Amino acid sequence: MHLLGPLLLLLVPEYLAFSDSAQWTFEHPKILYAWDGACVWIPCHYRILNMHLLDNLTVYHNYKYDNSTKSYQGTILYTNLKIGDVPRRPGRVQFLGNNRYNCTLLINPVKVNDSGQLGLRMMSRESKWMEPIGLNISETAPPPHIELPPDIRELRDVTVTCSLNFACFEYQVHLQWSLEEPAVTSTSLSTKTVSTQSTLTFQPQWTHHGKNLTCQLWDPTQQQLLSEETVWLDVKHAPKLKIQVSPREATVTEGESVTMTCQVVSSNPRHQNVSWLRDGALLVGEETPTLTLPEVTRKMSGQYQCKAHNDVGSEKSEAVDLQVHHAPEPSRVQIFSSPTKEGNKVELTCISLANPPPTNYTWYYNGLEMPGKTDRTFQIPEVLLSHAGAYSCLAENNLGPGQVGQEADLEVQYPPKEVTTVIRNPTPIREGDSVILSCTYNSSNPRVTRYKWDHLGFQDQLSSAVLTIQKVAWDRAIKCAACNRWCLWSPPVNLDVQYAPKDVSVQVTPRNEIRSGLSVFLQCDFLSSRPTDVHFFWKKNGIFLEEGKKLSFDAISPEDAGVYHCLVNNSIGQTSSKAWDLQVLYAPRSLHVSISPKDRVVEGKKAVLTCESDANPPTSHYAWFDWNNQDLRHYDQTLRLDPVTLQHSGAYWCQGTNRLGRGQSPPTTLTVYYSSATIIRRVALGVGFCLAIFLLAIWGVKLQRSWKRIQRQQGLQESSSGQSFFVRNVKRCRALRDAGTFPKQGR
Repeated sequence: MHLLGPLLLLLVPEYLAFSDSAQWTFEHPKILYAWDGACVWIPCHYRILNMHLLDNLTVYHNYKYDNSTKSYQGTILYTNLKIGDVPRRPGRVQFLGNNRYNCTLLINPVKVNDSGQLGLRMMSRESKWMEPIGLNISETAPPPHIELPPDIRELRDVTVTCSLNFACFEYQVHLQWSLEEPAVTSTSLSTKTVSTQSTLTFQPQWTHHGKNLTCQLWDPTQQQLLSEETVWLDVKHAPKLKIQVSPREATVTEGESVTMTCQVVSSNPRHQNVSWLRDGALLVGEETPTLTLPEVTRKMSGQYQCKAHNDVGSEKSEAVDLQVHHAPEPSRVQIFSSPTKEGNKVELTCISLANPPPTNYTWYYNGLEMPGKTDRTFQIPEVLLSHAGAYSCLAENNLGPGQVGQEADLEVQYPPKEVTTVIRNPTPIREGDSVILSCTYNSSNPRVTRYKWDHLGFQDQLSSAVLTIQKVAWDRAIKCAACNRWCLWSPPVNLDVQYAPKDVSVQVTPRNEIRSGLSVFLQCDFLSSRPTDVHFFWKKNGIFLEEGKKLSFDAISPEDAGVYHCLVNNSIGQTSSKAWDLQVLYAPRSLHVSISPKDRVVEGKKAVLTCESDANPPTSHYAWFDWNNQDLRHYDQTLRLDPVTLQHSGAYWCQGTNRLGRGQSPPTTLTVYYSSATIIRRVALGVGFCLAIFLLAIWGVKLQRSWKRIQRQQGLQESSSGQSFFVRNVKRCRALRDAGTFPKQGR
């Protein structure tokens, strides 16, 4: 037996027995139940005051107290004089306790004549006591007890218990239900409760109403039924209904009669009234168990149900599908989808209400029969404009043909066709003109509602078919699209705009620096021109140079440097390139020395000599030399002499150098004139010298005439040569001053 689950059988307080003695306290069931051949397990606890130990135990059956002998008389079932020393003997009655607190007994097997009262005579060193325990032993196993809840309703969880006031470890029993539902069995063996219980939880159905529920007590070892208990189930439920229909198949032809009867299969409590529904809607006025339809029409087809209710609730019967046969109704055509786009797939379906369903169809296009079309649907894989029109159909079943209903129009839509961009301007079109274009098409369904224009990669959307372009740009292709639900683009048209040459440029060879003496080529290029017949011209420094696409220099010179323009023209106009500054590089040339001041250079004043040159890039280094070709160690462009002396008179020349080479100037003579003080000093010296000579001459005449004459002549010659030097310089100075000229510098 399973020892599982909580104890559900609660014993009344009198089931427990306690001694009134102040020395002894007991706890055990007051009475235990069993049957012949089973066993009795008596759970028992005791306590002796002052924690004394139990010395001996005697078990009596149906004992009596003898006042004369002052002792108990009766059948002794068990005795043990020394609890601590004598071991338990395996007999029919066994003491399973100890000498401290446990007084549990086992009687196995138990007999019918064991019924009565047991007495436990217990003695300790200080006291003794007789404790009574009742036994109720029957010949057969008693039936278990079934406990039902007071209200059982359909489909609500119900818990019922089957219990038996019996449990013994040495005799296993099993409680089994008549319902095949899982149950939980528990066993309790304690000083408070001795029982076996099975709990069953299930959802009762209306079919359980009036049925028996049985709990059986089984001996699993012998596979023997020991006893059983049966109860009647009272399951409250709403009415359970069933419809009987005549004719039985619920299939009639329009005009025939139909009878339906609502039968109440079960109802607890009793049902009250019956109503009828068709397709879920209540039939007003029909509240009898029988529904009669004398002449059915096709509109009476549907799902019929009857409905009844009681205090628990209402319930509907299963539906009866009433089929009313009739010929097809006027047919109509359903098009999926219309309107549709040209090239799409279209499916046409013939719809006609008929019972039984139509078995044959006839299709018509614009009133003419379409041969070979006999199915309910047909498809057009790729619809064309020629498929547009009115479609109709005729349905037929075994009761006959129907009628051709309303036609359905198949509308085939398509983008605009033959879209063209038209130029309205007279030709040719020149750059900067205003151009008017129109977008035309051949046909469209639906109508065109807007236009798109594509020019230079940009798209404009307009409601007008006309596009005006102000100041048209060169080299432009334009196309338009006419749009309804879809857009179709025209082929692009080129405006063929006439314009002057574009992007004129000068290409120079070589591309790096140009040095004097090299071969140089200039070529005039342009990106485009319409018309393509062009002429080329060259200008230098704004002055016409020559005509031609190329300009060449076999050996370019510095004089060829300047600002060049290339001009290209056609019949529309002329375009000039950007200015090209032609730079010619060369070494220093045409060097010469200039002297300042130019009118005269007088000793004691300042003289500035400048080395002037022509070079590209400019002269970066100078050197100065005198009339003896002696390097003066001066490297500036100017040579300053301050103050100038007579020794500075002579020829000077310079050298100029850049990264391309060097050049040399011709010598230029610097003439330094005496100052006024020098002239006076020299005149005074000459006059004194002349007077001395004159006096010596007179004195010499007197001494020797002849010799003096000779000497005088020699003195005159000397005087004459000194005078010529002085006079020559003075005369030359005066002559140059009077003439306003000075010696020119060499180049």
